[in-house]
Amino acid sequence: MSHIEVDSVQKHFDERSILTDIYLQWRTGEVIGLLGRNGSGKSTLMQIIFGTLDAQKFIRIDGKVYETPYKTKDLIAYLPQHDFVPKHLSVKQAARLYLGKTKAERFLDDVILKPLSGNKTGALSGGEVRYLEIKLLLNTPSKFILLDEPFSGVSPVMVEEIQKLILEKSPEKGILLSDHDYRNVLKITNRCFLIYQGSMKQISGKADLVRWGYILGG
Repeated sequence: MSHIEVDSVQKHFDERSILTDIYLQWRTGEVIGLLGRNGSGKSTLMQIIFGTLDAQKFIRIDGKVYETPYKTKDLIAYLPQHDFVPKHLSVKQAARLYLGKTKAERFLDDVILKPLSGNKTGALSGGEVRYLEIKLLLNTPSKFILLDEPFSGVSPVMVEEIQKLILEKSPEKGILLSDHDYRNVLKITNRCFLIYQGSMKQISGKADLVRWGYILGG
């Protein structure tokens, strides 16, 4: 079991303070939810944890301190809000590029991807691309996976399929996911947090989201 600890995170843009003394920790085998309004700093925090955005921070993984975790092989993977698989690649080519030929064959034996294996990723629907990219990251050796808006622009049916992927791989990965769809976030997470005015609030259910003004009561 691996453990990641993110402490003392502070980030400012110009004169505006986005994150102030953020602390978060989780282990492989856990799915952690991250909620917050637009501009609250969810994506910012993920990029800081991944190591591609500079900030005041302290990140320790399995007892070792990392400044840029993404530079260490098989440690951490990040799903940005934009597509990352090149659009000119077919689904099969993308699988082989990221996973290798042998693993790609098993990867593509999938009710959603098998019929699409010869298609260019640029011709896929938004939900199909999201499913492909999430499954690719979850099948890498990386211990920790950061998923930024995995349900955004995705049909309810595809949301369910993505949730299945996450839950299937969660026993061996430490997953942090952020999305505006709080119902589906709460549905599959072990613990959930809300970024509120730059700090972290633990959320145990819908009532806490009402309490902190993230959603209306009723």
